[in-house]
Amino acid sequence: MLESCRSRERAYGLNANRISLAAFSLRRRETLVRTQIMGSRRPLAPAPSEQTLLCRIRESLDADKAEDVVTIDLHGRSSLADALVIASGRSARHVSSLAENLARKLKDAGYGTRPIDGLEQGDWVLVDAGDVIVHIFRPEVRVYYDLEGMWSVREPGNAAAH
Repeated sequence: MLESCRSRERAYGLNANRISLAAFSLRRRETLVRTQIMGSRRPLAPAPSEQTLLCRIRESLDADKAEDVVTIDLHGRSSLADALVIASGRSARHVSSLAENLARKLKDAGYGTRPIDGLEQGDWVLVDAGDVIVHIFRPEVRVYYDLEGMWSVREPGNAAAH
């Protein structure tokens, strides 16, 4: 077996002087040779696909039956985020599960662990997805805070003079 390992090294032109193969057991030597031939043992984390973050968020909320999903574009209006997504859930439990499922799907898609605030209460849950901030409300809490109304105000430079 050792001879076949060395013949593979010679066949593939591996540099046996770089790492002392004598220091490893037979099994480790084979693993080392396999690693040098095939590259890294660990596959790289999947890169986020061409699908945008905003599309992933909208699809997740639609799949989990979120109601009244609204997207507000914040380009040029805020350095906080590029977009704001506001959605409603039918109950506190539904709001919490929407947020948990969204965070899990974003993590699975390669966006990392996303911070979630307000999950315990379930009235208003905020998911910080980086460039997109997601607010998920119970319907009566959404009406009370009226984030759509607050962000739909015109910018002073764009407003018509009265």
